[in-house]
Amino acid sequence: MTEKKILVLCTGNSCRSQIAEGYLRHFADDKAKVYSAGVETHGVNPRAIETMKEDGIDISNHTSNNIDEYRNIDFDFVITVCDNAKERCPLFPITARKFHQNFSDPAKTTGTDEEIMQAFRQVRQQIKDYCKQFVAANL
Repeated sequence: MTEKKILVLCTGNSCRSQIAEGYLRHFADDKAKVYSAGVETHGVNPRAIETMKEDGIDISNHTSNNIDEYRNIDFDFVITVCDNAKERCPLFPITARKFHQNFSDPAKTTGTDEEIMQAFRQVRQQIKDYCKQFVAANL
């Protein structure tokens, strides 16, 4: 069986797509090569790194990548994790199966540090559940 290629797309490739990339790599193990990108690049959000570390997954070495860097890769799956990315996603001339799940952006949360981290944890759990189910259903 050939390794599947998965691309996770978000607006800035700083938070939700980074968390999804971390979990997809974790759950897919050697069944897939996982990439993430944004229609813009904002750098990896330190709180995304922190909240993933709490769950035992290290994404501190991830980079924020632009979708254009992956134009020549023939993806099997493209997952958009926010409505903005879905609307702005360039049309790839590929046969990838497309999936969409809008997750709220925890980076837009205001309040105390603890309230913001709680928003990150909540979105992390939603993304974790989604990724686990995605891998079970598609790989």
